[in-house]
Amino acid sequence: MTTKNSPRKATASPRKRATKAPIYKASNDELVQFYKDMLMIRRFEEKAGQMYGMGLIGGFCHLYIGQEAVAVGVQSALKDGDKMISGYREHGQMIAMGTDPRAVMAELTGRSGGVSKGKGGSMHMFDPAKGFYGGHGIVGAQVALGTGLAFANKYRKTDNVSVSYFGDGAANQGQVYESFNMAQIWDLPAIFIIENNQYAMGTSVARASSQPELFRRGESFNIPGKHVDGMNVLAVRGAMDDAVKHCRAGKGPIILEMETYRYRGHSMSDPAKYRSKEEVQKMRAEHDAIDRVKDMILKAGAMDEAGLKEIDKEIKAVVADAANFAQECPEPELSELYTDVLA
Repeated sequence: MTTKNSPRKATASPRKRATKAPIYKASNDELVQFYKDMLMIRRFEEKAGQMYGMGLIGGFCHLYIGQEAVAVGVQSALKDGDKMISGYREHGQMIAMGTDPRAVMAELTGRSGGVSKGKGGSMHMFDPAKGFYGGHGIVGAQVALGTGLAFANKYRKTDNVSVSYFGDGAANQGQVYESFNMAQIWDLPAIFIIENNQYAMGTSVARASSQPELFRRGESFNIPGKHVDGMNVLAVRGAMDDAVKHCRAGKGPIILEMETYRYRGHSMSDPAKYRSKEEVQKMRAEHDAIDRVKDMILKAGAMDEAGLKEIDKEIKAVVADAANFAQECPEPELSELYTDVLA
């Protein structure tokens, strides 16, 4: 895909030199479920952006619009007991893991019904009951913690895996490489997901990385890596199936570079002047993950246009309910200020 100051060709397809990931063969029912799950994230994030603009959500707010195939494809390959940790763009990942949209939206508005009781906000949500061990505002810090989750799985002699999400910008952080080293030394069941959405805030990968093929970042640690078309949920699921199998077999960590694209700015306060409107429009028109699955569903005869519109209507109703709940829910009591604060 093309980005300003980037040498890459205008395509979201896997690069020729990359280790190819298999494409998952989904049933018609699975295609429809992928569509529902991705559309839920899209509509939720669109509503969150709207509420932020209305002043109902404060602080930072990083939307996942455009990257839905990554979270949905990754989560669909996991099982109960697997763990996930992420950075600050985590709303969509939480919804993909099954967290109630009401609880996510209420957290965005800082209400007591939020998944972190209204004290975490957009960047610091936490839902261990669903296997989600937090969004983290310190760039790259979650990778070391995610490696610790993988260590816990091995120590307890389970076959569960740990998934650590981080971006192309975080891939340049030193603690990421310390984590790679320890994960490989101890053969930890760690899946490192690099969400390469082309820009670390406003800096393109080509300007920030001497090795832009991020799936190769583990080579000096003997960690295998794969490049994945992160705009194709079937490619993501296929790569994840392989990664999960690799880790559950005791073969140690693996890196998956998901080449994706965010349609909105880095955060709601980012006007994204470092890229052109034409670039974003081209990605939407040619590579949108939801449109891809929609086309697959129609071609397979799994559902018609009317059925897909009904799904969209139902999802919008769920999101509207979450937004209403998030506004009506009370703020946390002052007495709760230090609850769950450990340091």
